[in-house]
Amino acid sequence: MHLRNHVKELRARHDWTQAQLGARVGVTRQTIASIEKGDYVPSLLLGLQICNVFDLTMEEVFILEKREEQG
Repeated sequence: MHLRNHVKELRARHDWTQAQLGARVGVTRQTIASIEKGDYVPSLLLGLQICNVFDLTMEEVFILEKREEQG
């Protein structure tokens, strides 16, 4: 399984920097960058905080996808 997200698009829509979003949810700019790139899967608490900042549901921000099996 793979977790995709719309954090970068939502942040841009609000005209916020990574640092500004990070400050709103209590993490660093680097954490937001890692989430946006898909390198870091946020905790449930952080995911909910991000959703609350954008006033969206978890399903509107995060998408759980099945990875294609190779072989």
